[in-house]
Amino acid sequence: MTARDMLLGLFIIFAWGFNFVVIRWGLDAMTPMMLGGTRFLVLALIGSFFFARPKTPLKWCLLYALSLNFGQFALLFSGMIFGMPAGLASLVLQSQAVFTLLFSVLLLKEVVRPYQVLAIAIAGVGLAVIGNAGEETNMTLLGFVLTLAAASSWAIGNIATKAISQKGYQSDLGFIVWSAWLAAIPFYIAAYFIDGPQLMWSNIISINWSTLAILGYLSVVATLAGYGLWSLLMTRYSAGTVAPLSLGVPVVGLTSAALILDESISPQQWAGILVVLIGLMLNTFGGRLRNRQKALN
Repeated sequence: MTARDMLLGLFIIFAWGFNFVVIRWGLDAMTPMMLGGTRFLVLALIGSFFFARPKTPLKWCLLYALSLNFGQFALLFSGMIFGMPAGLASLVLQSQAVFTLLFSVLLLKEVVRPYQVLAIAIAGVGLAVIGNAGEETNMTLLGFVLTLAAASSWAIGNIATKAISQKGYQSDLGFIVWSAWLAAIPFYIAAYFIDGPQLMWSNIISINWSTLAILGYLSVVATLAGYGLWSLLMTRYSAGTVAPLSLGVPVVGLTSAALILDESISPQQWAGILVVLIGLMLNTFGGRLRNRQKALN
């Protein structure tokens, strides 16, 4: 990877890691459903000027929008409201890699490798350690469970993306942008029943410059720029070269949350974080090590 592309990779890591601090600020200004709906509405409004509408059938757009967009972020935002610290959320959400592997076996009948089974077991132990340490910090069990559910919804979105690509349809940045129109709708419907019309209107009229900056970061920086540059790197390098960059996201998320939001992490949670990262690294690099070992033999 060239120095320029490495800088682009670092930008993605910091943009996505710091994203969790921005989400925390956004939840101080808006309810979870209103923040999610308005985030995707802004993304759709801005992105539609730059990307043509994809030819992907509506049913696939709906599946993607309801799982990866609405499901993931409705659950994540709710989890953070109900006691999931931003830093830990950045790590626990990465368990989507484990859920994606499980769902690919169950739904796509893919073959799981022994190192992947071991990676799932290791990451599962780490998550259990983190989940059992909630009493030592501000993390609640409900917030933790909702964040895990968000990771599983992200994984379903990954499976949908893979199925869309296998059928020859678009699943690029233009697809992400136009699917945002569909994601905003269930957010606002949920806001109507959860928050009520009065609170929804209060959220809208109280939007100020700082709220606009938060929405701009979530839609333009974290999504348009982040996913756009990620797709660019994926076209230039192998998945094995680019995918490990995502392991830096929880590092930035945990660090920025500790420095900016003054979040504390217990020793038990640090131990769980280390175990989860080992599991994620094994899942990411296990295939490469396995192939190298075969080549040596």
